[in-house]
Amino acid sequence: MTIKRKKTKQKKVFFSTNKTKKTDLKKTIAGLSLLVLLVLVAGFLAHYLLLRKQTVPPVQKKQAFKTPLFEIYYKPDDVLRKPDYKPKPIPKALPKVAIIIDDIGYEHRIAEKFLSLDAVLSFSVFPHSPFQQRIIRNAQTKGFEIMLHLPMEPNEYPGVNPGPDALLTSMSPDELIDQLNKNLDAIPSIKGVSNHMGSKMTAESTQMYQIFSVLKQRRLFFIDSLTTPESICKPSARLLQIPFAQRDVFLDHMQEPDFIREQIKKLIRIAEIHGTAVGIAHPHEVTYEVFREELPELQKKVRLVPVSSIVQIVG
Repeated sequence: MTIKRKKTKQKKVFFSTNKTKKTDLKKTIAGLSLLVLLVLVAGFLAHYLLLRKQTVPPVQKKQAFKTPLFEIYYKPDDVLRKPDYKPKPIPKALPKVAIIIDDIGYEHRIAEKFLSLDAVLSFSVFPHSPFQQRIIRNAQTKGFEIMLHLPMEPNEYPGVNPGPDALLTSMSPDELIDQLNKNLDAIPSIKGVSNHMGSKMTAESTQMYQIFSVLKQRRLFFIDSLTTPESICKPSARLLQIPFAQRDVFLDHMQEPDFIREQIKKLIRIAEIHGTAVGIAHPHEVTYEVFREELPELQKKVRLVPVSSIVQIVG
């Protein structure tokens, strides 16, 4: 009897030890499984984050200005860059500056704000624009000079659209002249014309000769907004002997107050060197606010004049 009890006790110890080992094994397997799962999850997250970093573009800082809807060609002014430049003696009369407000006709409220300024400005008005008659009437009462802002084909056309009534290089001579005359007749009170966009058209000699021939017949001047270095407007104007001038400075293609102020300073500097300068601005609220603030100082240094008093026969 004593021997049997001993065997039974040994069996209980054996089974208890075996059960403990199985429990430990299960815990070990569970722990390993959890570790493998964590490794897989970590690997997936690392792959996802790496893929996102590669495919999602970095967030850019918000710009303080809007992208302009008009063409810009940054014309370097070599005279200003000459280190050996010596200023001319200051003349008795102030240098003349003409400031053109382009793109007029589609927003009358901002146009009225520019008209409220105590300054001589020139408005360049889109043909057949919805508020042109109202704006022109008020502008003429104030003494502002009116021009036609003539839409012309840019290099990026049709991806970039110059708007309705544009002159296109694909037009036949008859189509071109017909559209030009319709645009000119839409604003009969104009004294001259400036181009809206037109980087492609203003580089086409044959068609610019046709356009300038009509302007000569109507005794109108032309202002080249200079949207391309390939512009042949100046030699065309010289050939046909029509009054001409070209843009010196775009004042507000970046709609940020400090930038506009710097562009005004550049315009003054060019006028001091050459005696005259032409600046082009647009009907933006920020442009109006800067003009309103800077006008008193600007008018101490230059004389604001209608653009017609700056144009001349080239050569």
